[in-house]
Amino acid sequence: MSKALKEMITTELKSRYDGVASACVVELSGMTVIEQEELRGELRKNDAKVHVIKNRLAKVAFRGSPLEPLGDTLEGPCALVTSGGSVIDIAKTLFAVSKSIESLKLKNAIFDGDPDLLTVAELSKMKGLTELIGDIASLVSSPGRAIAGCVKAPQSKIAGCLKAIADKAA
Repeated sequence: MSKALKEMITTELKSRYDGVASACVVELSGMTVIEQEELRGELRKNDAKVHVIKNRLAKVAFRGSPLEPLGDTLEGPCALVTSGGSVIDIAKTLFAVSKSIESLKLKNAIFDGDPDLLTVAELSKMKGLTELIGDIASLVSSPGRAIAGCVKAPQSKIAGCLKAIADKAA
């Protein structure tokens, strides 16, 4: 590959991954075309894309970007999975698909540009945005439910006493 072509590809990779701070790396070698299409179909549901990348050119393209720590670990045949949505949802999808497609190898992942890399399996165990919002909503409403229960309890006791008095009188 000529130097000019390498520079052109590196520039394309820089522009493609500009602003991307979260991604997963997988190895697709050993997978059949049908398995790869199944994987891509599952990822498409989460608005994710799979790009097979040349490691050396990706390392150069990722320098100075949030993906730099991920670029430093690229070895062997790799594919980068990115999404406009949550990378945690992507990791969960990859982990689920890897159970049915054993030749899919999950490698590293980077979350929000954090230099401490995670494995895709570790990232898949984290709570996603919708789960965190649900937890926060539950925590916010919890004191209100407790207060409502305390306010309601005396009324029900009084109503029970009045009913017992009415039953004795009858």
